[in-house]
Amino acid sequence: MSTDPSDETVVTTAAEAAEGVVLSRFSNKSVTDLDITVGFEDGVLDVDVYLNTAGDAEADPEAVATEAVEAAESAVDKLFE
Repeated sequence: MSTDPSDETVVTTAAEAAEGVVLSRFSNKSVTDLDITVGFEDGVLDVDVYLNTAGDAEADPEAVATEAVEAAESAVDKLFE
């Protein structure tokens, strides 16, 4: 009997982790567009974060998007520990 998380759990966990990072770094008014795409197929996680912010955003959107992907990967790794 496998104790690995379901694909749905993996995708949800990754998406929530990525979104949490973005929303913790920017106020809602600073985020003009956020698209988080997560796929998990054959044991391979694919996370893409597209982030567009207002010109006066509090942080560098590219750096935050990278951090969001890393957080998603880390959260999924913890599921398999």
